Amino acid sequence: MHDPATGDLGVVPGRDWYARPVLDVARDLLGSTLARHTPDGVVSLRLTEVEAYDGETDPGSHAYRGRNRRNATMFGEPGRLYVYRHLGLHHCVNVVCGPEGMPSAVLLRAGEVLGGPESDGVRLARSRRLTSGVVRSDRDLARGPARLAVALGIDLSDDGTDVADSGGDVVLQVPAVDPSLVEPSWVEPVETHTAVVRTGPRVGVSGDGGRADLHPWRLWLDGEETVSTYRAAQPRRRSK
Repeated sequence: MHDPATGDLGVVPGRDWYARPVLDVARDLLGSTLARHTPDGVVSLRLTEVEAYDGETDPGSHAYRGRNRRNATMFGEPGRLYVYRHLGLHHCVNVVCGPEGMPSAVLLRAGEVLGGPESDGVRLARSRRLTSGVVRSDRDLARGPARLAVALGIDLSDDGTDVADSGGDVVLQVPAVDPSLVEPSWVEPVETHTAVVRTGPRVGVSGDGGRADLHPWRLWLDGEETVSTYRAAQPRRRSK
């Protein structure tokens, strides 16, 4: 059993915390800490970049066309991990939010692995990443959703994991701040967790789901070097 709920990193929120509008949850996840416990050790990271996806009303969401075997976790209870494989190559980690049966989720795009360069957590994250690619610096350990999943050691077997369980293998802690002090905004920068949150279009999403004027739903902490590079969706080549 891991140490529960409270500590220097914040508090483990209950399921009701996740049962809120996806943009509210996305904003409040920034600056939070996600820890993955495995027999090899513990890797903890501070979330610096996320993307919101609002279910069946959002053309960029996996749930836009309804429920299937791949996205079933999105339709379940909030506070669970939704893990999927992107293009058959990389795993991506999401946190399910909103009321059960109304699928929405927040993609965890990037984070800062916590601990000094020679700490056990950073060493473990670095070892995992080196087995799957080049690591130019520690800032790249979880810079991007695929790298984040590798650094934490998360894969499809973790789909459905309960992050609202303070004694679980994957624990999420949010800063202990008064949410009434944070005003929501999705266009102008806002102050939250003592940092400035920026918003913009989601990465690699085509069509209306990728339009900055309709869905500026990528949120990140301004000035953080672990935030990933924005890339627009690439147009599909027509076959001759």
